[in-house]
Amino acid sequence: MTLTVRPAGPGDAADICALLNAVDVIEIGRPETDLGTVESDLNAPDVDLATDSWLAFEDGRLVAYALVWADSGPGRVDGDHYVLPGHHEAAVLLLERMEDRAREINAGPGVLRLQLNVEPTIDLALLSGRGYRTIRRYQVMTRSLSAAADPAPAPPEGLVLRHCGDDESDRHRVHALVEETFADHFGHVRRPYESWLDHIEGRRLDWSLVWIASLPDRGDVAVLLTRDDRTSMAWFSHIGVRKDVRGRGVGGHLLRHGFAVYAARGRDTVGLGVDTHNATGALALYEAHGMALHYGVDAWELALHPQG
Repeated sequence: MTLTVRPAGPGDAADICALLNAVDVIEIGRPETDLGTVESDLNAPDVDLATDSWLAFEDGRLVAYALVWADSGPGRVDGDHYVLPGHHEAAVLLLERMEDRAREINAGPGVLRLQLNVEPTIDLALLSGRGYRTIRRYQVMTRSLSAAADPAPAPPEGLVLRHCGDDESDRHRVHALVEETFADHFGHVRRPYESWLDHIEGRRLDWSLVWIASLPDRGDVAVLLTRDDRTSMAWFSHIGVRKDVRGRGVGGHLLRHGFAVYAARGRDTVGLGVDTHNATGALALYEAHGMALHYGVDAWELALHPQG
């Protein structure tokens, strides 16, 4: 067996996508990775493929892929690591490359963070043996949609929704609401407007599928940011409600509004991710509106030191 490693290039996107979908089938039962997502990752402004990506081949077959990036602030590097079962040497080699690169990026103490399925293809004993520890669990939740079951909901008294369209001022409002409503959420990364815009538009965001909610006595109070660029399902990226209006049915209305919009667009499934320790009660809200566990994700973190 011959093991070789090289950086990824834009022309590798289709092969990487096929590898990730093979991992999806093993971990969650069906392929859910789109080529556009892989292409966006490879073209991210914070990634230099020559130093931040790796492909591992065994006898010419792609068996593992890894990528690191640093857009979450000083001291933290994030990474993706995918490997087919039974390829331990490739898994270790890519972890070593990721960790070395993360140390270079941090140039001092910091962390490398990975998000992995709760039952991943990688050997969890390998991670724990290298010093990684789990720090958080997330759920990817889904719900079936239909035009008959998901009509447009009546809003709470006084609540008005508007979509963003091409209005630059509304995009600034969306940014401000995301920063305010997610400020206390674990792992939230604060970004200036231009950086945040680059980050969310990297995957061809349709602004007509983003809504701001307002109340006559409170102004803009909530935001729903959604995406329709996944083959497998529609996706709710952010549902944020200001603290002073929580408990008034705003979050539930945003959910039902999103369900109705995507049902009318012909989508049969919608999904979102939620921190299981979210202090706002988001998990219970989603469950109350018919969303159920699709699969779980654990965040793993390795403390990095310059000397290894």
